[in-house]
Amino acid sequence: MAEGEEEIRPEDQEVEGGAVKSFLEHLEDLRWVFIKCSAALFVTMTLCLFGTKQLMAIIKWPMARAAQRHVALVPEDTNQMVTVQLGSLILQTVVAKSNRLGSIELSTNQYVTLQLEPVAAGTNTLLAVSVLTNSEAPATAGPKITFLGGPGDPFMFSLHLAFFGGLILASPFILYFVGQFVMPALKIREKKHFLRAFFFGTVLFLGGVSFAYFGVMPAALKFAVLYANWMGVDLPYWPAMEYSSFLIKFMLGMGAGFELPVILLALVKMGILNYQKLTAMRRYMVVGNLILGAILTTPEVFTQICMAIALQVLFEVAVWVAWYWERQEKRRAATSV
Repeated sequence: MAEGEEEIRPEDQEVEGGAVKSFLEHLEDLRWVFIKCSAALFVTMTLCLFGTKQLMAIIKWPMARAAQRHVALVPEDTNQMVTVQLGSLILQTVVAKSNRLGSIELSTNQYVTLQLEPVAAGTNTLLAVSVLTNSEAPATAGPKITFLGGPGDPFMFSLHLAFFGGLILASPFILYFVGQFVMPALKIREKKHFLRAFFFGTVLFLGGVSFAYFGVMPAALKFAVLYANWMGVDLPYWPAMEYSSFLIKFMLGMGAGFELPVILLALVKMGILNYQKLTAMRRYMVVGNLILGAILTTPEVFTQICMAIALQVLFEVAVWVAWYWERQEKRRAATSV
């Protein structure tokens, strides 16, 4: 090789991995991608239609978790939920502001059941009261999901659940079919970066969805109930379609928001951003994350603030990763001299 001549690596010569195709052939391949993705979605959506009851249990879990959360708006209040029960029949559910209800001494548990039992006293039959402590919230705690529209609402709601449930189940197949279409056009180095970004992006998306479902959503539902009670409004029911839309939009929005580090670090690899530019963006990202929280989540302040805080933490992680990469590049440059 002549002096000063730059070595051409094999990965730089390989423009695409597959055979060269015409524009119409690419359109035909894209058509088959749509057909296979649609078929996968149809199959998984059909399966979810038969599992509507299981999907309902999944979306109702944050409600049950929220009902078990105990938040006292006034420090001296216990806000204990007391259920008066005769046999298996629930007579009344009241909120006690202290651990005493009349002459009855309640326990320190958040949920207490007063069990009424008939007792014979001579020729008379009296009701005796026994205090039962429960570790779980009773079935009457918290708002209930209900249908407020016409007779077709349950079916439309099941289709709504089946579509999003099927989309989640079909997503590995959809991504595989899309990858089959895109990967042949990438160089070896581009494939490596694409696969890394795809892996970390998938992990972050699932982490965002899990964080929204297990962490933020129960607290957000509890906050909504407490805020309604603070305004003096009772909140016994939530419309099924609105509740599911609230849950799904927030989970997908949080998952999409967690892709922020992948986008920023991809721009760093492309040379558009660096550590200095990211640190200069910090003050603007605080406002930007609040805007993203308002766009990607539901129109409710609690969830927007939670998402903005999570995005800011992820941005700081991306800043430190960019700093580490820049430091590694400087070390390699110093050792190569």
